[in-house]
Amino acid sequence: MTCYSFRVDSPVSLVMTGKFVAPSSEWKHMYRVLLEFELFIQTRGTLYIAMDKERHVLNEGDFLLMPPQAVQYGYRESDCSFYWLHFTVQGGYETLESGAAGYQPGVITIPAQGTLRSPDKLIVMMKQLQDSVRSYREQTLNNYLTTSILCELYNQLSIVQNQSRKNRKQQLYNDIVDYIKWNRMENMKVNQLAEHFGYNAKYLSFLFSEIAGISLKQFMLQEKTDAAKSLLTDTNQSIKEISQQLGYSESHQFTHSFKKMTGLAPTDYRNAYSSRLLFYK
Repeated sequence: MTCYSFRVDSPVSLVMTGKFVAPSSEWKHMYRVLLEFELFIQTRGTLYIAMDKERHVLNEGDFLLMPPQAVQYGYRESDCSFYWLHFTVQGGYETLESGAAGYQPGVITIPAQGTLRSPDKLIVMMKQLQDSVRSYREQTLNNYLTTSILCELYNQLSIVQNQSRKNRKQQLYNDIVDYIKWNRMENMKVNQLAEHFGYNAKYLSFLFSEIAGISLKQFMLQEKTDAAKSLLTDTNQSIKEISQQLGYSESHQFTHSFKKMTGLAPTDYRNAYSSRLLFYK
């Protein structure tokens, strides 16, 4: 999606603002060429509006940002209402593709269209701007209020994007945990796990430790140790048989790993928890 990037370390300049309510269900937006940016915040119904040959559909809670020189017109009847805001920016603007811009101090990047996280907050700010225009007619104040609206819009979108990335990371972490638990009897390595999920081993290890607070390798060892505890206390298998079942090539490797994790050798652990009860009926 197209995005517009511009500086806000100095305020943008308000041109005009207002709220529009369609006079009838047959209303269509006028045809015109924009001289400045226009921001729409949809409050009711559906707005069918085009920019050049690109058609947009705005529903309640959506926003649309059109740049200067855009050819703007309604392509279908729209029974709706929306807030609108015209402004200009100092130093011009850049047109970017979504995701092409990184963070820059004093610069905001807003997509051409999207859905607001908190539309009510933007609407309150638009009302405050309109009250200021009516009450004070102070251009400097109105410019800063306009800039605040754009910064609020930018930050609402940034929170949604960051939350989406956070959710994706959390889901990947959950999938890793589930996979390890289901395959804890296997002699699995971090590289094999990373290959299964299609990620670099270093990245996967970093992501896991960032969320879990322990390393991926440590968690895999904990799960294997928990499986060993169950086999030691709930079966009569020998240490050698258990070590083979857990994917160890040598029983002494299993003994060393288990003692390192629990402080007890496998035989000592079994003896400490040997008084189990079996019921056959």
